[in-house]
Amino acid sequence: MHPKSGEGLIDEAKKQIQEVTPEQVREMQARKEKAVYLDVREPAEWNLGRLPGAVLLPRGNLETKVEGLVDRKERVVVYCARGNRSALAALTMKQMGYENVASMSGGIQGWAAIDGEIEE
Repeated sequence: MHPKSGEGLIDEAKKQIQEVTPEQVREMQARKEKAVYLDVREPAEWNLGRLPGAVLLPRGNLETKVEGLVDRKERVVVYCARGNRSALAALTMKQMGYENVASMSGGIQGWAAIDGEIEE
């Protein structure tokens, strides 16, 4: 097996998961679709602002704590700063049996770029 770069792992993960755009997430919210918005950034990043109603679960704690926070049947949108950690987290959750999980491409930066609502 050849070693992979971090970028290679992220690219591979993105090929195996569903991604949604910030615009699609905004449309989901407008339709009042039920979803868990899972923020996998670190607490210092979370404190700068987040999607309304989001749940914080830093990427480093995902495998050990997600089952206590999110049911495997719930719709989950995972996001981070730019969409890389969330892609890895979405793949992990898929491997753990989560059936309806997606990563938000562009992360919170993409959300801010479309003037998505930021909760502080």
